Amino acid sequence: MEQGLRNYLVVTGGYWAFTVTDGAIRMLVVLYFHLLGYSPFEVAMLFLFYEFFGIVTNLVGGWLGARIGLNLTMHIGMGLQVVALLLLTVPDPWLSVPDPWLSVPYVMFAQALSGIAKDLNKMSAKASVKTMVKDGSETKLFKWVAMLTGSKNALKGGGYFIGAALLELVGFRGALAILAAMLLLVLIVTAFLLPSGLGKMKSKPKFTQVFSNIAAINWLSAARFFLFGSRDVWFVVGLPVFLYQVLGWTFTQVGGYMALWIIGYGIVQASVPRLVKRSHHGQGPGGGTARLWAFLLALFPIAIAAGLNMGWPADYVLVIGLILFGAVFAVNSAVHSYLILAYSDHEKVAMNVGFYYMANAGGRLLGTVLSGLIYQLHGLTGCLWWSAGFVLAAALLSFGLPEVKREVARQQS
Repeated sequence: MEQGLRNYLVVTGGYWAFTVTDGAIRMLVVLYFHLLGYSPFEVAMLFLFYEFFGIVTNLVGGWLGARIGLNLTMHIGMGLQVVALLLLTVPDPWLSVPDPWLSVPYVMFAQALSGIAKDLNKMSAKASVKTMVKDGSETKLFKWVAMLTGSKNALKGGGYFIGAALLELVGFRGALAILAAMLLLVLIVTAFLLPSGLGKMKSKPKFTQVFSNIAAINWLSAARFFLFGSRDVWFVVGLPVFLYQVLGWTFTQVGGYMALWIIGYGIVQASVPRLVKRSHHGQGPGGGTARLWAFLLALFPIAIAAGLNMGWPADYVLVIGLILFGAVFAVNSAVHSYLILAYSDHEKVAMNVGFYYMANAGGRLLGTVLSGLIYQLHGLTGCLWWSAGFVLAAALLSFGLPEVKREVARQQS
C-alpha cells in the first residue's frame, strides 16, 4: 500500500475514535447536567472553557505541530481527552448545582481539557492530509479532506447517540469509563503505526508566524467564524433542551435525532466532491462556490423560524427543516475545509490550519454562549434568527475569497 494512503487511513482511524468520544461527552454533559438542575444558560456556560481553549489551542497548536510533528500533537490530544473523561467520573456532589463554587469550575476545567484535546486532534488530522498529497493533486486533496471531515462528522453523530444510550444503560460514570478505555487503546495503536515527525517544518517557526499574512486565509477564517456560530447558536443547547423539555422526547430520542442529523451531515460532506461541480484542469471549488452555498444556507433558518412562528407542527418543521439545513451546511463546511488546504503551502500548512480553526473555535464559542442565553430569553426561534444573521455575515465575507488557481499561482510566484 502507498505510504501516503496508509498514513491517511491510520490518521483517519484515530480521528474517528476521538470523534466518537467528543460527540458522546457533549451529549452526556448537556443531558446529565440538565437533569441535575442546571438552567439552559448554565449548561451553555459549562462549554465556555471548552470553546475558549479551542481558540487558544488552535493558535498555539499549529505552531506546536510545525515544531514537534503533527502525529505527536494528535496523540497529546488523545491523552488529554482520556484525562478529561476520567475527571467527570467523580461523585455527584462535585458536579451538582447546590455547591456551584466547587462544581461549576471543576466541570469547566474538565471541559477545558476536552476542548484542548479536540482541537489538537482535529488540527493535526486535517493538516496531516496536506502532507500526504503531492503538489498539483487538487482533486485528490479535495476528495481526501472531504472524506476525512465527512466521515468524522458521521462518527460524531454516532457519538451523540452512543452518549445518550450509554447514559440510560450504564449511567453517566459508566459511560465515561468505557469511552476513556476505548480511546486509550486507540492512542497506543496509532502511536506505533504513524511515522515520527509528520508535518514537522525543517526550520523552527517563530510564534509570530502563526498569524497568516495571506489575505485569502484571513477572509476564509472570518467566514468560518460566522458559519460555525450559525450552527451552534441553536444546536448546542437550544435544540436538545427544546426537544426534551417542550416536545417531551426521551434522552435516547434526543440523542438519536441529533446523531442522525450529524451522520447525515457527514455523509453529505464526504460526498461533496461528487455533488459540487469542479472546475477544469484538476482544480477544486473556489471563492464563488463558497459564496453561492452560503447564501443558499441562509434561507433555511429563516424558513424554519417562520414556520414555528406561524404555529406549524414543531416536530415536522424541525426534523425536516434542520435536515435540509444540515445538508447545505455540510457543503459549505466541506468547501471551506478544502479551501484552507488549497490556499496553504506544504511548509506552513499546520500553522495556517491552526489559525483557521482558531476562528472556527471562536465562532463555536460565541454560538455556544448565545445558544443558552438566546434560548432562555427568546426560545428556539430566537436562536434560529441569530443563525440566519450569522450565515449572511459568512456569505458577505466570502466575497474576499479568490479562486484556487489564481491564489496558488500568486503564492508560487
